[in-house]
Amino acid sequence: MTTTPGSHDFETVASRTVYSGAILALRLDQVAMPGGRVAEREVIEHHGAVAVAALDDDGNVVLINQYRHPVGRRLLELPAGLLDQPGEDPLAAARRELAEETGLAAREWSVLVDVALSPGFTDESLRIYLATGLHETDRPEPELEEADLEIVRLPLDAAVRAALSGEIVNATAVAGVLALSTARAREVPLRPADAPWPGMPTAFLRRKAREHEARDAE
Repeated sequence: MTTTPGSHDFETVASRTVYSGAILALRLDQVAMPGGRVAEREVIEHHGAVAVAALDDDGNVVLINQYRHPVGRRLLELPAGLLDQPGEDPLAAARRELAEETGLAAREWSVLVDVALSPGFTDESLRIYLATGLHETDRPEPELEEADLEIVRLPLDAAVRAALSGEIVNATAVAGVLALSTARAREVPLRPADAPWPGMPTAFLRRKAREHEARDAE
C-alpha cells in the first residue's frame, strides 16, 4: 500500500536499552517504515542543553577556549551547559552557565536560535540565547576542565570569519555566531527569553527519574 509522501506514521513497535550512563543512554528502536518494513534505529538519549551568545557593549562575542576530551583538543565555544535537573528552567540554566564559565551576568536576554544537533542518531537539542548588557558577577571556583578554561572576546565579524575559516568548529558556536550576525545584519526580531521550546529533550531525564525510583524501591 502506498501513502502520500510526508504522511507515514513512524511508529516504534519495540525498543530495548543497550546502555544507560551518567549523561546519555543508547537504545535500539524497531521502527515501522513505509511499505510495511520494520527497521532498527540506534538512538542516543541526551540531556537538553543551553548556550549563550554574550555580546558586550563593544560588539565582542564572549567565547571560551575549553579542552574537549573526545576530540583531544581545545575548542572555541559559547558558554554552555546541560539541563540535567528535572524541571529546570532553560533561561535560569543559561544565566548560571554564563556566570560559572565567564563571571558575567546580563541585563537583557532573548532566544537566538534552537538547534537539533545531530537528529540522525540523537535527540540532543539546545537553545542558544543572546545576552546583552553584560556586567561582572560572582563566579564559582572552577573545577576539572573548567579550571583550564580561557575566556576570549572576539569582535562579531572576526568570530564569523573564524567560523567560516574552520577556526571555530564547535557546532553550537558556529550556529550561534552565524545566527547572531544574520539577526543583527537583517534586523530580525528575536523571540522573548521565555518563548516555548517544544523540541527540548526530556527522554533521558525521565529515564533517570525511573531509575532513581527503582533504586529507592529496592
